[in-house]
Amino acid sequence: MSSASLREVDISTATRRTDDVLLEVAGVVKKFPGVVALDNVKFKLRAGTVHALMGENGAGKSTLMKIIAGVYIPDSGELRLKGRPIELTGPLDALNNGIAMIHQELNLMGPMTVAENIWIGREPRRFGFVDHGELRRRTQALFDALRIDLDPLAKVGTLSIANRQMVEIAKAVSYDSDVLIMDEPTSALTEHEVGHLFRIIRDLKARGKGIVYITHKMNELYDIADEVSVFRDGKFIDTRLAADITRDQIIQMMVGREVTQMFPKEPVPITDVVLKVDHLAVDGIFHDVSFEVRAGEIFGFAGLVGSGRSNVAEALFGVVPATAGTILIDGKTVRIGSPAVAMRHGMAFLTEDRKDSGCFLTLDVLANMDSAALSQGHYLRGGFVQRAQLERDCKAMAMSLRIKTPTLGETIQNLSGGNQQKALIGRWLLTKPKILILDEPTRGIDVGAKAEIHRLISELAGKGVAVILISSELPEVLGMSDRVLVMHEGRMTGILDRSEADQVTVMNLASQ
Repeated sequence: MSSASLREVDISTATRRTDDVLLEVAGVVKKFPGVVALDNVKFKLRAGTVHALMGENGAGKSTLMKIIAGVYIPDSGELRLKGRPIELTGPLDALNNGIAMIHQELNLMGPMTVAENIWIGREPRRFGFVDHGELRRRTQALFDALRIDLDPLAKVGTLSIANRQMVEIAKAVSYDSDVLIMDEPTSALTEHEVGHLFRIIRDLKARGKGIVYITHKMNELYDIADEVSVFRDGKFIDTRLAADITRDQIIQMMVGREVTQMFPKEPVPITDVVLKVDHLAVDGIFHDVSFEVRAGEIFGFAGLVGSGRSNVAEALFGVVPATAGTILIDGKTVRIGSPAVAMRHGMAFLTEDRKDSGCFLTLDVLANMDSAALSQGHYLRGGFVQRAQLERDCKAMAMSLRIKTPTLGETIQNLSGGNQQKALIGRWLLTKPKILILDEPTRGIDVGAKAEIHRLISELAGKGVAVILISSELPEVLGMSDRVLVMHEGRMTGILDRSEADQVTVMNLASQ
């Protein structure tokens, strides 16, 4: 390992930028059982640039990045670093060659300190023991250079998701790698934190580093990227300068078709009140929230991160029981003390975190999809599970949602994040809910899959389902909702009809 990894990184190095190719991928093929994940792909990363990688979930982006980071070994093809062929046998080998990856799913150790996480395996030593004073000093110097305001001695488990992301970034930078791979680095960051990250990226660019940036957020692409490569179905499609390609062109290359209507909100009959909430509260989190949702209505929740949107959803579904207020379903007061009770009342809840509270990662797709319906006895006849009918319905649902998987027997953790999300949506649709709560249903999902999910939401509303839609993406809330409830710091600040809801009005209410 280079000596740079054993000292704090000096990011004040004189600015440099070249058009030299740092990393080249040529003719790479990678197959998994039943799937060709990468089919003769190519890719070039130049020094001093940010190269955005775009594509639908399952297009091969993450597989290619894991090959570059040494996690996977390609079946054929070649990687060249600064013009010389390299064969990576593992992530440590990649780090030794100056390639670091910041994963979408964070891989830090909660009980250890920030400093220990960053320098694990590379700790400074004195007389054979870890020199904790030097360890702290190096971490603080790294944070000062990156303008990160964190305590090196804080336990990682006590940090927010956003601050853990900053620790991951600092750890990658600490190796002084020439190639940095960032997989959805802003998925859990606020607008302010995204701005901070972009400043760090621009500093790294100025030092001649090459950054591969995977994102589904088009606005980020134009803010930070120099070049854009598009992948589809495991194949390389094209590389363009970011300044020379439009959003619509990128989408068409990604999906192989034009996505003409991202928010296909159809007018449907909105009938009786299904859910009524009066003065709902959870002590110390949110208070005095009141609203009603009708059959056929898409009721949006908007607000900044930390406003309490998801907490209201959790209270409705009994994840965290409410401490005040009443909930009425079909005009009858109900006490929802657990998710099981909520499900018995016809409610379904897609949580915002598919890894921690959604997927059973070690089980197959079928087990993940059928779990909610089975728990509610939907497929029980005479005390026996109607397994054949259940499997037929799961297969039909998978086809309807276009879930990319070799079979329903595939372990769900082997699917892309977007396909995992669609499997979870399928789980709840199989329960045939009358109230469907969707918390960030399209987070981490590509534009093609987003359009499919939006269309599905509209169809469900057309069938009389009452839908609550929570999203950090304001265009999604505005484009899909009949009405929008806005929250700020645990309180509701207004409810807007579709005709009066626009970005300026919502943001004013969200920041009151």
